[in-house]
Formats: sequence, structure tokens, C-alpha cells
Amino acid sequence: MKLVCIGDSLTYGYGVLSAECWVDLIKMHFDIEVINQGVNGDTTSGILSRYYSDVIDKKPDYVIIMAGTNDLLMNYPLTLIKDNIKILVKEAKENTIVPIIAFQPPIIAEIAESYWNEKGNYATSAIILAAYVNWLKTYSQDNNIDFVNFYDIFINENSIKSLYSDGIHPNADGHKLMFDAVFEVLRKKFDY
Repeated sequence: MKLVCIGDSLTYGYGVLSAECWVDLIKMHFDIEVINQGVNGDTTSGILSRYYSDVIDKKPDYVIIMAGTNDLLMNYPLTLIKDNIKILVKEAKENTIVPIIAFQPPIIAEIAESYWNEKGNYATSAIILAAYVNWLKTYSQDNNIDFVNFYDIFINENSIKSLYSDGIHPNADGHKLMFDAVFEVLRKKFDY
């Protein structure tokens, strides 16, 4: 059994030790091959450009796809992000790889502004991200695609700000929460 996780810094594990990243926690808890193909700063278009070598060529059984936050922060249109996600899912299915879509955690604008750049479009991106996650949920359900809803899990936490290092990237506690959510989805898939 092989799983590839592809995405941006939220998959790579920016800001935490590799052993604390949700992808590495999967490696520790399941007896399967897990490959982390997260790249800091990547967009859905960037992921699309490396998808063959980073996913298809590795012939995994499953791929977890999580992307779009950087697109939003760069003011890319939501239609482009949606189209790219559809292509990533289609390519996986055409190559007999089971896609699982992960909905990224929310952006906490006030933290991101103080940590990164007060002139960034974090508040706008946070609003569009909520709409994107709603679309991802409908798209996944309409197409019988398994998903992991990190967004709602974070939103429903009382101390959500304590789960971030910078308003965009989860800290070790945030990654543990992400792993717990992924574990529930994968446990059913892998009969654990």
C-alpha cells in the first residue's frame, strides 16, 4: 500500500519538526509507504505541473490532495483553483489512484497580518477560502470522493488561535489535530 500526499507548505509541514507533521504522523501509525510531496509556496498550477513525476509516476494506491491557500493569497481566481483541483482528481482516477481531498485549515487574518505582512490580503483570502471549502465539500460529495475537512475541525475549536504558528501554518498541536482527522478517514480505507 502506498500513499502520496501532495500540496503546499501545509502538507510539507512548514514551521514544525518533520516528526510533528501530519504526513509523518501517518507514516508512524500505518504500516504503509507514505511520500510527502508538499512544497512550500506551491499553487494548484505548480502542483499540476509536477503531478506526473510526484504522484502518477510513483504509482500510489491513494493520493491526498490539499492546495489552494497560496493561490488565494496571490489573488488567483477561484475558477482556476477549482479547475486545477478537478484535473488533479481526474488524473488520479484515470491512473487508478484513489483521490482523497483535504480541505485546508482556515486563515487567521489578524495573526497572519502581524506575522507576515500587514498589507497582505489575508482577510479577503480567509473569506474566499470559506467559499472554496464549501465548493470542495459539494464537489467531493457529488463525485463520491473521500475528503478530510481540516477547515471545519479548526473552526470548531474554541482555542483556534493556539493551533497556529503564524495564522496560516498550524503548529505541532494543529498538525496533531490534522493527523487525528486523517487517521479516521484512512483507518476505514485501510481496515485498521
